Amino acid sequence: MVSTDFSAVIQRFYHLQSERMETYRLFEEGHEAYLRTGPHYDFEHYKQLVHEITQAFSGISREVLQIKERLQQQFDRADLSEHIEKLQSSEKEKLQLTAELQLLRQRAQDQPEDGDCQEQIQQLKHRIIKNREALSEIMQDFKYDSEESG
Repeated sequence: MVSTDFSAVIQRFYHLQSERMETYRLFEEGHEAYLRTGPHYDFEHYKQLVHEITQAFSGISREVLQIKERLQQQFDRADLSEHIEKLQSSEKEKLQLTAELQLLRQRAQDQPEDGDCQEQIQQLKHRIIKNREALSEIMQDFKYDSEESG
């Protein structure tokens, strides 16, 4: 019974990560649509999107943190709990980088003569790639460790 329960918790965690990825995709698509409304941006619509995305991320994070606690308390898996802690920290950084990139993209669109902006965008994209690599590594470690004795 315990191993089935453990397996269900792990599967729920993977499902939440998929939801998080889908939420990022919607966030990116929504921002692209927002940029297309320029130069007289539809800020109200974008503000609503940001609100909905924030609520989605918040709900996902809350449930992931509950899983982290369960893994540590109920299953005595501090290793997996630690992976989730690292993941949450990297996901927070990813969200901050994504928001910065969106602001820079708008600035680049509004001020095409600002060459410095394009360089900042490239630097930020590089940081996002590094962040994605870190997230992927954490997920691989989680997968390996959860399968090892799950």
